[in-house]
Amino acid sequence: QVQLVESGGDLVQAGGSLRLSCAASGSIVSINSMGWYRQAPGTQRELVARISSGGITNYAESVKGRFTISRDNTKNTMYLQMNSLKPEDTAVYYCALSKYRFGVDYWGQGTQVTVST
Repeated sequence: QVQLVESGGDLVQAGGSLRLSCAASGSIVSINSMGWYRQAPGTQRELVARISSGGITNYAESVKGRFTISRDNTKNTMYLQMNSLKPEDTAVYYCALSKYRFGVDYWGQGTQVTVST
C-alpha cells in the first residue's frame, strides 16, 4: 500500500505563487508516473501535470509556462511550482501515483488552492 500526502495549498492573490508538495510512503515498488490533478466545484477532475519515472513531463495547456512539476526521488517527494496564478486555478489539487502506463492507482487526500482576484 502507498500513502500520498499533499501540502502547500493556500489562499493567494492572482499573480502570486505557491508550491505544492506530495510525499509518498509505503510499499513503493513500481512507479510509472506521478501527477497532479485538480477538481473545481461542479467540474470533473482533470490532469494538471505528470512526470514519468524517467523525468518526462507533460502539462495541461491551461498551465503550460506557469506551472512546473518536479520530483526528488531520494525523498519520494513530488512538487508543483505554480506561478502567475489565476482565479480559474482555484481547485482542490490531488497527488496521484500510477504503477502502470494507464490509470491511477493511488490518490492523496487533496489540498485546497484558492486564488482571489
